[in-house]
Amino acid sequence: MTHDSIINDAIEYMPQKTAGERPQVVRVPLNTRALALVEKYKGREGLNGKLFPFISSQKYNVAIKKIFKTCVVTRMVTILNPTTGKEEKRPIDEIASSHLARRTFIGNLYKKVKAPNLIGSLSGHSEGSRAFARYRDIDEDMKKELIGLLE
Repeated sequence: MTHDSIINDAIEYMPQKTAGERPQVVRVPLNTRALALVEKYKGREGLNGKLFPFISSQKYNVAIKKIFKTCVVTRMVTILNPTTGKEEKRPIDEIASSHLARRTFIGNLYKKVKAPNLIGSLSGHSEGSRAFARYRDIDEDMKKELIGLLE
């Protein structure tokens, strides 16, 4: 993404995954923290017109794991082993990735708003997307909030 991707304090992009079959422009408003980061890197050498410095996806994911470990975010989570198809327990700092960050972003927004179509419009998911349904998790806090509505 480049500075041209920012239009009226929002970033616009076309998801690569769907560009060939049903092109759709996704527009995500940027908050003050995001705009400050854009400004911080503006005009820096070596960016070749990009908004931020780029490292490979592999190095990015390694850095995310290191941040989790440094911050002692090491709780155990249950995952499905892609090789064996069986569930296993692993420390979250070993499996953290950019995709986990994306799912967390979507999940946190969903907890606040609970409007799948609105959140999906920010993440590039189409209405009724099965993939989007996997991103949101109905947790205990949401259930308690729902029951609280009955009081």
